[in-house]
Amino acid sequence: MLTLIKNATLVNEGKVFASDILIEKQKIKKIARQIDVDAQKIIDAKGLHLLPGIIDDQVHFREPGLTHKATIYSESKAAVSGGITSFMEMPNTNPQTLTQSLLEEKYQIASKKSIANYSFFMGVSNDNLQEVLKTNPKTVGGIKIFMGSSTGNMLVDNTSVLNEIFSKSSILIAVHCEDEKTIQKNIQKAKKKYGENVPVSEHPNIRSVEACFKSSSIAVKLAKKHNTRLHVFHLSTEKELELFNNKIPLKDKRITAEVCIHHLWFNSTNYQEKGSYIKWNPAIKKEQDRKALFQALLDDKLDVIATDHAPHTLHEKNNSYFKAPSGGPLVQHALPAMLEFVKNDKIKIEKVVEKMCHNPAICFQIENRGFIREGYFADLVLVDLNNTWEVNKKNILYKCGWSPFEGQKFSTKVTHTLINGHLAYQRGKFDESKKGMRLAFNR
Repeated sequence: MLTLIKNATLVNEGKVFASDILIEKQKIKKIARQIDVDAQKIIDAKGLHLLPGIIDDQVHFREPGLTHKATIYSESKAAVSGGITSFMEMPNTNPQTLTQSLLEEKYQIASKKSIANYSFFMGVSNDNLQEVLKTNPKTVGGIKIFMGSSTGNMLVDNTSVLNEIFSKSSILIAVHCEDEKTIQKNIQKAKKKYGENVPVSEHPNIRSVEACFKSSSIAVKLAKKHNTRLHVFHLSTEKELELFNNKIPLKDKRITAEVCIHHLWFNSTNYQEKGSYIKWNPAIKKEQDRKALFQALLDDKLDVIATDHAPHTLHEKNNSYFKAPSGGPLVQHALPAMLEFVKNDKIKIEKVVEKMCHNPAICFQIENRGFIREGYFADLVLVDLNNTWEVNKKNILYKCGWSPFEGQKFSTKVTHTLINGHLAYQRGKFDESKKGMRLAFNR
């Protein structure tokens, strides 16, 4: 099958230019200013920008075991409508992904249900080292460690276990860094002041700058000691930026870092209006932190933009501070949010593509994705940079049915999403006749 995209404005590898694209089956066959062939499907992209599909390296799609919040099917569908063509999902499901067989079970679910391409992280606990070391670097994106803070038994705080994993892992280690002891100390301080009715605005003081820095500096120290390939998830503080550098190209970095949409968009003043709807771990912090993170993104200290999409039901979220879980849905609105920054001259569209498409592919060594190149998989997104719409209950696709962006007007819209050459989404309509593929890695 041949698909031809005509009259597009391509954004790829630092350039913006007019081009056509010919797709044969799953791959990009030709990129040229003018292509005239008899194709079975022709998409006229006049007035639209064509980007590589977004690769989101950090989502929680809640399956198995927590499917009242979300499913791989519902969230991958929401992701595709937001231009995300590949996702990498976290191990804190129920059961937690702590064995190779449980990991493969998730892949089996995704092969039947996921609209987007997929990969799943292997989880680490204090006592599953041997299972972790069996992880295949060519078929699994990485291993995930909750360092210092987690739910259930996924907190890894045993120093000798950490040393062993960092010294023996041949695969990328991704970490969530917050120091649990510091957090507990801050909780006691808040309870002393407020009793049990701690306001949600205290969240950044409880899950503090100190808690983040203490844990992430340990992770970086361990990675340097053992020359481990380390990726630090969702940085939230200005202070942590001193742990990372922009002196060498991404492909040569052993230690990389990412920032999430909510830490770029919101700050601590937004708790007043949004309450627990923007309660994430690590916490959204001060405007000073938000600005510093944004600058570090522009300066290449931060390598990747992700979502940390982590839905909960409204019933769960509409609770007091200690009872309301952390996390919120984001995959449908991540690209429109970043393009809003483009429209406001905060960042160039080429930079957004670099951080959301190219760099995740480089960072995780994903095979033949993340770029618009001949021979690569045709994971592509068309966006209209002049199409205003408002986020509301009627157009939210998450199973949980809400978004921290409700009421927000975006001036850009995803119009088409192609996954492996298949037009999966077009102007509000889905074609679910084909499923996504398992990501492969060049390692």
